[in-house]
Amino acid sequence: MKYLLVMLVVAIAIGIWRKKRRVHGSSTTSTNPSTALSKPQSMVECTYCGLHLPQTDTVADAQGQLYCSAEHRHLAAQDPNSR
Repeated sequence: MKYLLVMLVVAIAIGIWRKKRRVHGSSTTSTNPSTALSKPQSMVECTYCGLHLPQTDTVADAQGQLYCSAEHRHLAAQDPNSR
């Protein structure tokens, strides 16, 4: 009988500890918005090499052509028939 009482006290203590842990945000299942998945981004193709990348990571030229890097923008400006 005393073992059941001890197990009951331990179970209650664990329950209280887990509840406090969730309230204070140190739980592994956090609802922090910074850890939530971000919205999908629009993917575009590099005009020079054909690499697909998020539009926010591109480099544009004066005509609005999108490139994966400044180097590819520069190379495309030197040789417009490169692709």
